[in-house]
Amino acid sequence: MRRWEMDGIGRNLLELRDVATPEPARGEVLVRVAAVALNHRDKMVTENGRGLQLAYPFTPGSDLAGSVVALGDGAQRFTIGDRVISNFVPDWLDGVRPGDARTLPYRTLGGHHPGVLAEYVAFPEDWFVRAPATLSDVEAATLPCSGVTAWFALAERGRVRAGETVLVEGTGGVALFALAIARIHGAQVIVSASAGNLARARELGADHVVDRRRDDWVDAVLKLTGDRGVDHVLEIVGGSHLAEAVQVTAIGGQIHQIGALEGFEISTPVMPLMLKGITIHGIGTGHRRALEDLVRAVDATQLKPVIDTRYRFEDLQAALDHLDRGPFGKVVLEI
Repeated sequence: MRRWEMDGIGRNLLELRDVATPEPARGEVLVRVAAVALNHRDKMVTENGRGLQLAYPFTPGSDLAGSVVALGDGAQRFTIGDRVISNFVPDWLDGVRPGDARTLPYRTLGGHHPGVLAEYVAFPEDWFVRAPATLSDVEAATLPCSGVTAWFALAERGRVRAGETVLVEGTGGVALFALAIARIHGAQVIVSASAGNLARARELGADHVVDRRRDDWVDAVLKLTGDRGVDHVLEIVGGSHLAEAVQVTAIGGQIHQIGALEGFEISTPVMPLMLKGITIHGIGTGHRRALEDLVRAVDATQLKPVIDTRYRFEDLQAALDHLDRGPFGKVVLEI
């Protein structure tokens, strides 16, 4: 089979190699990979390692959809032919994320664990969930990171409900999932994005759109809500942008800190944070049970992920370049 591997840090070191097809060990399943969705995190891991202790040869990628083709001894969760998707944090099945206060619990696929940019993978059966029946493999591959992150923020932690207002920042994978998830829960959605993407956000169901490059975008959001503010902010920018998120958040509202495009050190004046009684959730994707909940919601509501571009498996470098340009939705490799 073919598998993308690298023997050191740097995108130039990525090679598509011919390797032996793995055999499933006890409790594992062998999955024929049909599609892999890319995340900005995958690009960062290949370019700078993101501070992870990578085992070489290293295979990046975390989000797959495929079919079970063989079972290891004792494997019982799936049968041959079942369509599955990967669980981004394999050890996190439900409840509180594993780990302790001293060591960050960052044990993910395509990082601490092997990645999925391969024609076949053999992983423990607990690392997978059943794919939605209503999605193709290309669509289903977008759920394990972007989809579950938005779901975990709004549905699991935020308990979003009809009548609330959600501010979504940007039009990347997580943002557009958040737009769709907020809508199926009956919430109003404001999308803050670059001017060229606002019309498309409206077409996908945004109730209001705001050019994020406007100097007065905070004031524009507040005017849209009659100065009440928004109940939920999908905070994807990071850095000092958190201060602006606090400004637009309603009294008793929630900020879901997801991204760090402008820096991992975030800052805000503390007075409005305290007086508004704002809750800030740190969102690092979600657990397997939340992913299973999302799958059921997708099938029940006919939710469709937004795919920007599909690439061939061998065109990984072109797909990573596309992430640099900022896609509208997801970039997916078909195998």
